[in-house]
Amino acid sequence: MSDTQRLWVSLRGARLSGLLADAADALISGCLSRARVLRATHPVAAGLLRRGVLIVWWTCTGQVHRQLPLWWRARRMRRATPPSAVVPLIETVQADRIQVPGSDEPLVSVIIPSYGRTGYTLRCLASIAAHPPTMPFEVIVVDDAFPGEETACLACVQGIRLQRNADNLGYLRACNAAAATARGAFLLFLNNDTQVMSGWADAMLALFLCRNDAGAVGSKLIYPDGRLQEAGGVIWNDGSGWNFGRLDDPNKPIYNYVREVDYCSGASLMVRRAVFERLRGFDERYAPAYFEDTDLCFRLRAIGLKTLYQPRSVVVHHEGVSHGRDLTVGIKSCQTVNRRRFVAVWANELARDCYGNGQHVLRAREKARHRRVALVVDHEVPTADRDAGSRTILSMVHALLGENMVVKFWPQNLIYKPGYVEALQDMGVEVLHGPSQVTFAAWMHEYGAELDLILVSRPEVAEGCLTTIRAHSAAHVVYYGHDLHFNRMRMQGALLQDEPLLHAADRMEERERSVWRDVDAVLYPSEEEAAAVRGIAPGTVAHAVLPYCFNRFGAERPPPAGRGIIFVAGFAHPPNEDAACWFVANVFPLVRARVPDATFSIVGSNPTARVHALTGAGLQVVADVSEEALQACYQQARVAVVPLRCGAGVKLKVVEALKEGVPLVTTVVGAQGLPGVGTVASVRDDAAGFADAVCALLRNDTLWRQCSSAQLAYARQRFNAAAYRQSLLGAIGLPP
Repeated sequence: MSDTQRLWVSLRGARLSGLLADAADALISGCLSRARVLRATHPVAAGLLRRGVLIVWWTCTGQVHRQLPLWWRARRMRRATPPSAVVPLIETVQADRIQVPGSDEPLVSVIIPSYGRTGYTLRCLASIAAHPPTMPFEVIVVDDAFPGEETACLACVQGIRLQRNADNLGYLRACNAAAATARGAFLLFLNNDTQVMSGWADAMLALFLCRNDAGAVGSKLIYPDGRLQEAGGVIWNDGSGWNFGRLDDPNKPIYNYVREVDYCSGASLMVRRAVFERLRGFDERYAPAYFEDTDLCFRLRAIGLKTLYQPRSVVVHHEGVSHGRDLTVGIKSCQTVNRRRFVAVWANELARDCYGNGQHVLRAREKARHRRVALVVDHEVPTADRDAGSRTILSMVHALLGENMVVKFWPQNLIYKPGYVEALQDMGVEVLHGPSQVTFAAWMHEYGAELDLILVSRPEVAEGCLTTIRAHSAAHVVYYGHDLHFNRMRMQGALLQDEPLLHAADRMEERERSVWRDVDAVLYPSEEEAAAVRGIAPGTVAHAVLPYCFNRFGAERPPPAGRGIIFVAGFAHPPNEDAACWFVANVFPLVRARVPDATFSIVGSNPTARVHALTGAGLQVVADVSEEALQACYQQARVAVVPLRCGAGVKLKVVEALKEGVPLVTTVVGAQGLPGVGTVASVRDDAAGFADAVCALLRNDTLWRQCSSAQLAYARQRFNAAAYRQSLLGAIGLPP
């Protein structure tokens, strides 16, 4: 065959391949389009058609083994993600039917300045009546001398204080005048072209009550069509502003955590009345309007207070109703003039604290030019009431926040956990989760250069992300192992004579060594484990760090009347199952022979079938209790036992018994990593000795009081928040 013939055959083959590909593409596109059309009337059929077409295509192209797991994961995350809320707007309302439940002794004074546009003002008041704050409040409506009779109907609204200005003062002076007559300890400035959602004011006040550094708190503002208008504001070094997230989906995680910002819009802004008066209100150089709210936020920062964005406070804002949007006409033209005034007043601060327009967005949106940014990576969102590892990670997050760091949290499974995600967000942590979240590699590519510290937890998590981290970031990388996994597995394998588990322990040791080589520092909860790492891998920077911290400790109290014994554990961890079974089989019968009314409660998450089978005379299994219920269990218990025969690290259940003041009996394994704990608690490995110690505490009130008091003192000294923060930051070893 000639070269010309060969070329013709190859071209013909390519053409046929192209035609087949085009035909397949047209068929698939047609089927998917049909599925979209069917979705409105036959959603089940549409879903089946779409999935069927995709599965056939993936199978034909050899992608099914990759695509199906991704599809299943996305489906699971979609089901776990909370649904988007519909904006329930009030369309029509009559003034004489609005009744606002105001108070004569308010804690919060809501100030609504208005100039005409009475229909919007009435709908705003109706929304407050529909979603009133739970605290005592008053509503002050200011009619700023609008000519004519349009505003006369405001007098028909029940429960508000209506102030009519003799002259038109303009927005800024009208707000200052109303603030001077307010009776609440807090002022909440609210535009008349807004409608508030449930919990709007309570969420703002909650930040003031839990944070001493709060100077102003602003709401999440959304448009009437549900799109985001503002999630806090950014000021660039040229004085221009950016409503962060404008026109985006307000439900994205990036807009749903508390954070410090440059400013929040005065459309919904809360401040302490005493501080507002100290600053002499909005600065009148910005009269009649614009930049007065931004200037107030900068003045608050100058006296050491922060402006905080509160996403739980949601307010619909009909932007531009009062003054339009044309910057060259009327009062709106003041926006350009006042920006120049603002820049003249705050030139030094803008140059020192703010970034150039559009630069370093991650830091700019957090007011973080002079703060460290930390990323914490773990297998999932921490569930501190369900497992000890989560409690440790949460303690670390608290400590980093206590050092004024910006903290981001990446759960490797990206799954939303109701309640637990919100707990982190309310602390000020961005939780990167959900089906719309970009991949870890993509996120690191965009933001890795902004990070100062990356804390990675667990070997399996570290293995999956360290290469990406090193490719995109020069941050200080720290690994927290929770315990020496291979050591725990080896101990359990030897105890159970399990050869496969012993081989798995050898493989785990290699994996953990590999992680140690790829990080800047290694942390473990005890000096024994840190020393073991340094011995196994010389040159590794390994430190011990306190695993837990607490803000609350038990109080001195008399012994409880009952003879209850308690064992608290998470049974997803195999050594805990072994401990419960060993105690019931070998120790509890000895105890019951001497103290017949003794009872044993196994309390914890995920009890296995083997643990449930232990239930019997004087013995109960209590699964998945809340924090409050667990504390009640400790209060009622006479003795806490931790009968572990294998394990590693410092055990939360041991520390909890110490800090609750419930006299403890444990094993050498249970006492690991706690120097001197044998002086305040009983440490026994043999069944007879363990039973002797339990019985002594069940029967001897004097001994009980001594042990309880000594344990409380031990826990308070070692596990307070200040000691924890010092331990963690010293171990991390961040460069200056």
